[in-house]
Amino acid sequence: MNNIVTLLLVALIALLQIKQSFCSNQPLVLSYYEETCPMLEEIVNRQVKIAVLKEPRMAASLLRLHFHDCFVLGCDASVLLDDFEGVPSEKNAGPNVNSLRGFEVIDEIKYLVEDACPCTVSCADLLAIVARDAVTMSGGPKWNVYLGRRDSTKASLKGANKFIPAPNSSLETLIANFQAQGLNIQDLVALSGSHTIGKAKCRSFRQRIYDYNDSEETSYNNHHNDNEFLRVLESICPKSGRDDSLAPLDLMTPTRFDNHYFHNIKRGQGLLISDNVLLSEDVEGEIRDIVWEFASDEEKFFESFAYSMIKMGNIDVLTGYHGEIRKNCRFVNT
Repeated sequence: MNNIVTLLLVALIALLQIKQSFCSNQPLVLSYYEETCPMLEEIVNRQVKIAVLKEPRMAASLLRLHFHDCFVLGCDASVLLDDFEGVPSEKNAGPNVNSLRGFEVIDEIKYLVEDACPCTVSCADLLAIVARDAVTMSGGPKWNVYLGRRDSTKASLKGANKFIPAPNSSLETLIANFQAQGLNIQDLVALSGSHTIGKAKCRSFRQRIYDYNDSEETSYNNHHNDNEFLRVLESICPKSGRDDSLAPLDLMTPTRFDNHYFHNIKRGQGLLISDNVLLSEDVEGEIRDIVWEFASDEEKFFESFAYSMIKMGNIDVLTGYHGEIRKNCRFVNT
């Protein structure tokens, strides 16, 4: 009798291990919350619309949250965590501190979703849906957001400082950062197109105005340097002071998601050094071809951007029994 009981226990444990192994590698799916939280997308869409109508710049901020999350530990909402139990928040990292914003919008959405569907929807999934809706409401493409992510119980300040590209990054650094996440040159150029909306602080582009050595640029960008454009930037951002002054990443249509970004960098008028190096340091000409294509065909850019966003949204996601569903996006569950 004891042997039979022992065999049954062993079999049960084996079945549970098989189930856990299977569930730990679940793919993301479109209908993940169809039964457990059918009002999810409606709630998120309404709140994003309110936030963007109140402040158009918020669309770019919400999109950036998803990007900065996925590039550190994967798309797991680690970027939303405040300092806890001696673990420093990613919000304190160089690329994020006094720069990353929109956390209160996510808090409000999470509160409403928890009220409708308690302990069901992850903060990581909310970031993915919010990013898509922010782009769509700004005139950009809409894409299917695959869901089923779970939230991290840790953060990585070191990872945030290492893997998030700086505004003065070289092309070599940008390519390396994207490759580290499984993203290629096409993804780099498409996702850089998100700089068609939003603003940057003076401290992010001052070097681009005063310290960037024009002699290092290709003859193409030297030829197309626009002194009037630089004068506008100088009026916003002097050589010292006014660090928090803002300039639109796209002077022409700063709140509309379109393909003007690629026209800008063709003229050498990207706001950040990391924008202009896409062409100025493109020795092989591979990126130049993509930029020209996106500049001439907005629909192609939208299609590529949507594809790269879906691809980015799958970076090292936690599923199954990994991670948790946070009740509050700022803190791990107790």
